Formats: sequence, structure tokens, C-alpha cells
Amino acid sequence: MADNLVIVESPAKAKTIEKYLGKRYKVIASMGHVRDLPRSQTGIDTENNYEPKYITIRGKGPLLKELKKEAKKAKKVFLASDPDREGEAIAWHLSHALGPDNDYYRVVFNEITKDAVKESFKTPSEIDMQLVDAQQARRILDRLVGYNISPVLWKKVKKGLSAGRVQSVALKLIIDRENEIRKFVPEEYWSIEGTFKTGRSKFTGKFNKLASDKQKTKLQNKDDVDKVMAQIKGSDFNIDSVEKKEKKRNPAQPFTTSSLQQEAARKLNYKARKTMMLAQQLYEGIDIKKEGTVGLITYMRTDSTRISNTAKDEAYDLIESTYGKEFTGTQKSAAKAAAQDAHEAVRPTSAKRTPDNMKQYLSRDQHRLYKLIWDRFIASQMAPAILDTVKIDLSNNGVLFRSTGQTIKFKGFMQIYIEGTDDTEDDLNSKLPEMNEGETVTSEKIEPAQHYTQPPPRFTEARLVKTLEESGIGRPSTYAPTIDTIQKRNYVRMDQKRFIPTEIGEIVNEQVVEYFPDIIDIAFTRNMEESLDSVADGNKEWRQVIDEFYKGFSPQVDRAEAEMEKIEIKDEPVGEDCEKCGSPMVYKMGRYGKFMACSNFPDCRNTKAIVKEIGVKCPTCKEGEVVERKSKRNRIFFGCERYPECDFVSWDRPIGRNCPKCEHHLVETKKGKKAQVKCTNCEYKEDAS
Repeated sequence: MADNLVIVESPAKAKTIEKYLGKRYKVIASMGHVRDLPRSQTGIDTENNYEPKYITIRGKGPLLKELKKEAKKAKKVFLASDPDREGEAIAWHLSHALGPDNDYYRVVFNEITKDAVKESFKTPSEIDMQLVDAQQARRILDRLVGYNISPVLWKKVKKGLSAGRVQSVALKLIIDRENEIRKFVPEEYWSIEGTFKTGRSKFTGKFNKLASDKQKTKLQNKDDVDKVMAQIKGSDFNIDSVEKKEKKRNPAQPFTTSSLQQEAARKLNYKARKTMMLAQQLYEGIDIKKEGTVGLITYMRTDSTRISNTAKDEAYDLIESTYGKEFTGTQKSAAKAAAQDAHEAVRPTSAKRTPDNMKQYLSRDQHRLYKLIWDRFIASQMAPAILDTVKIDLSNNGVLFRSTGQTIKFKGFMQIYIEGTDDTEDDLNSKLPEMNEGETVTSEKIEPAQHYTQPPPRFTEARLVKTLEESGIGRPSTYAPTIDTIQKRNYVRMDQKRFIPTEIGEIVNEQVVEYFPDIIDIAFTRNMEESLDSVADGNKEWRQVIDEFYKGFSPQVDRAEAEMEKIEIKDEPVGEDCEKCGSPMVYKMGRYGKFMACSNFPDCRNTKAIVKEIGVKCPTCKEGEVVERKSKRNRIFFGCERYPECDFVSWDRPIGRNCPKCEHHLVETKKGKKAQVKCTNCEYKEDAS
């Protein structure tokens, strides 16, 4: 019979741990928090030292009753929630909800493996009240902000709106960037590129400067270009200098939560929420037949890049045996580290569990994320890559061109993994022909090209997470829900994987900027995060942090309630009448974007999707027009306007021509930035014009 009760957050985690601990332990899941602030009121007594009013979460009564019954029977109660502030708070709330009659022990482990779990039960500790207080302070701050600003926005702007410490800063970043784009004035500039020949080899070089100029010569208009072109005499260019260097490129560090979210967005096209959901599954345990259920990765909410010596040693052995000793990075550690701590990077729990070996046990999405984590970790422990770089300066009559190239001399970590980027990267293998100083090469063509400066890019999810992290806003666990919230509130929409603010988003931001300037001030919010860290470290009292904030915030709420003008958001007319009642149709914004609705709502509930004709007849019925539509997941597809009479549908855009081979319709497909026309029936393909 079990005489020890273990409480964890989730059933998956409970199932994994119970197998490791044996019959003397009963493991039950609390399904997250059991107590929280009430939803119907603020739940914080601002007149009584910010005392929070915690209640049992609705629906958790029966579960709490069962936990109490099991706790009474047990000699010891082990609280094994996650190793972070949130996990510590869950443990503390459980100890209060279950009552003082039990002996409580706190156990934490950074990975759910047999050794790590058993080791943690050998050395249980007490609940860390400093971490609990830091979590309480964050929860109370967020509640005070949300439950004070949101009612004002509901009253003055529109129901269902909200503001928050992190979400309002994220929204402001997106809107500030949009304003930069609107104000941006493109500036003309030119470049000159030459194609040169030496022997049988060709290479390209770009105009660098005129010898008479000290700095790089700017080509701002065609007159500047004509001046340079007129100075070039003949086709012979002299090689003035050849500079060869060896350059090391170090591997990226193993993942933190935010770098994992960024890289999964870039390489796998995963939203932050999806990344965290999959990472949670990999952490809590996967059934690997012979081994049983085992956690495949370490705890996924962390801002540490530290790796235990045990993990380093295992990676070292795998790299040496698979790729050779020259591919190993840091030397093996001399001493074994103590079992686990709560601040390691996100890494595989065992380097030996390769993505190929694990593939059969994982879903496609789980496998892709696991491979990303495994590759990044192994690469981080490998030797740097070595690149041979060449810089060649060549000239003709005082006109200087420069050509650069690089080749990979030793792949090192690049054998496995190269970190993604939001920007275009230089080609890693751009080899130049062998040339020596004093030689002459011939120009085959010298071509000027006109360009215009581009506005700053809109935020991708990866770029927004990176900016929030670099600004010290929020914590790893807050990024995914923040991005979710600003989309659910229709403050922003996604276009080509980039955030664009909506009208309602801009109105809300304008009001928050006007009446609650501290909330959206990056320095203020960063200082608040540092204060919460000080609470976790025991250097500051949590009620003091709340008081310092609330004294300045409360008058701002009073001013907003008194002075904020009511804003009427008028619906944009469509320009057509409702076919059911004759009232004008208007555009509305819903969960899945814009749609048309009758202005006579609620008496008339007629709605229509917004369709966009593409100028192509339906290839199936030959009668209707093909229109562009959006799925519930906001993905564009193409269908016949006569649906449901005609069931033509396609993810790829029909182009209105038939295949020259089989007469079936052609479509345009896109992979990245490349477009191609292909037949829907046979293998015919052609380049898209």
C-alpha cells in the first residue's frame, strides 16, 4: 500500500513519475493551480496591505476533496510541481488548500528521468517562499492592471477589450513599428556590379569607392553613377590587393525558452503557443517501449544556457564516436556534477536518444521540435567551424571595386546545425578563383542598378519575442500567452507571418499611452521585472513592490475614468444591401478576421465572407469565378463562387491556362520566395513569370 502521496500538475507527468517511484508512492495530478484570485472581482484588498483573497478554482472542488482524502492516509506529502516560480506557487497553494495537518516536502527536478526523479526524492526541501512571493507579486500586479484598466476600456471604447503589463508593451512595439513604416520616405541609391574574368574563371565584384575619396563613395543618383562609369577606361582591372584570412564561427548556445520559440518560428513555422505545448509533452514523458515512459527534454521554461557536466560528457562521447575527435568542442569535465539544478538550458535528457531513434515514438510535430532541440544542443558542444575568407580589391583608373568570397575549410558544428535568422545571410560557400596581387583581370560587363531604401520590417513572432526579451519585458513563460492575447482581442492581425495593428488595437494603444504611460514604458516595465527578481532573491519585500507601483497607478485610473472620452467605433459600410432585409451591410471584425454582416443586427443575423475575385474562371464548372477565401486558421485558399453547387477548391492559385500536355488546369505554387507553375494532373512544370 502507498504511504507517500506525490502531487504534480498534469496526468502525463503523474503517469511518468509513478512508474519510477514504485508501489509505495501514489501520484496524483492537481491539474495546475487549485487556488486563485476570484474572477468576479479584483480580489486584492488595497486598503489592507494588498492582502490577496484566494478561493478554490471553480470545478476543482471534487479534485481537492480527493487530494485531502489521500493526504490524510499518507505519512508524507511530496509536492513535485515544476521547478520555477509558478511551480513553487502551485506547491504553496496546495499546502494551504490541503491544510496544516500534513508533513509537506518539496521536490524539484529539471528533467523527468528515472535517475533525476529518484535523486530529488532523496533530498527533499521546504517550499521556497521567496519564489512564491515573487509569483504572488507578479499575479497581483497583473490583476491590478488588468482589472482596473479593462473596465475603463469597456466603458469608453468597446466591450471585451483588455490591457496588461506585457501585452500593452508588445502592442505598442508593433504600432510604433507601423508608424515608422508609414512615415518612412524611400531614398534613392545606386550600386554598380561588375563581372570579371581571369583565365577561364568568372567572378563578381561591387564598386567600393573612388581612389580620390577617403570614405566609401556614395552613389545617390544617376549623375553620381555616370561620373564613375565615365572614369572607367577600357576593360582591364588591376588586382591591387589580395587579403586572405581564416575566420572561426562559433556554435550558438543551447536553447533558452525564448531562443527556442524564436528558432521554432523561423525554422518550423510554429507559433510560440504551439512550441510550448509540444515542449511540455516532450518534457512530461513519451512512451518509449523498452525504456517505458521517459521525459525527452529538460524543463522548457528557463533563461539559462548552462549545461550540466554529465550532459556535456555524454554529448562529447557521441560527437567523438559519430564525427571524430576533431569535431568535439570543450574538453570532457574532470568531475561529475551533482545530479540536477533548476537552471539548465533546454536540452535532450540523453544525447543517445537521437531524433532518428525517437521518430517512431513521436508525432510529426513532436519529432520536428525534438530534432531542433537535439541538433542545437549537440552543435553547441562541437568545435567551431573554420572559414577561409578572401577580399580582393581591383581598380581601373582610380575606380575601386571589391570582391569577397569564403569557403568552409572545416565544418565543425555546421555538420549538424546552423542557427536561423530573420535576415538574409551571406552565402557560406562563395569561392573566388585564385588570383595574385599585380595581376590583370578583364571586365565582361559593368552594370549599374537603381535601388530605394526599404522601411524597417514588421515584427514576425520570432522578432517580437527577441525584442521583448532584449528589452527585459516579461519572462519566458509570458511570451506565448501575450502573443495569443493581442491576436484574440483583434489588436493585431497576421499578414505573411508579420504583425499588423488593427484599428481597435491602435485606439486601445492611444488611450493607454495617454492615460497609463508607465504601463507601456519599457524602462518602467523592465525595472518592475528586476524588482520581481529581487523578491525571488530575497532582497525585496513583495508588498513593497506592489505599493511602489500602486501609489502611482491608482491616480492614473481615477483620471482615466474622469477624463477619457467615449469613443464610438463606426462600422465601415460595404456599399451593398443585405439580401435578406434590405439594410446596409457593414464590415465587422471577428475571431478569424473581417467579414460582412447586416447592420440591422440582432434583428437580422445575415453574415457573408469577404471574397476576392482573381480574374480566373472556375476550371471545374466553367461558369463561376474563382475567388480567394480564408480558412479558420487564416490560410488563403481558392474556390468557386458557386459553392456549394460547384465544389472546386485549391490551396494553390489557378492561373487560367491549361497544361500544354494533358489539358488539365495549371496552378501557381510557392515555396519560400520562389514561385512555379505546375499541372494539377501530370508532371508538367514551368517557371512563374
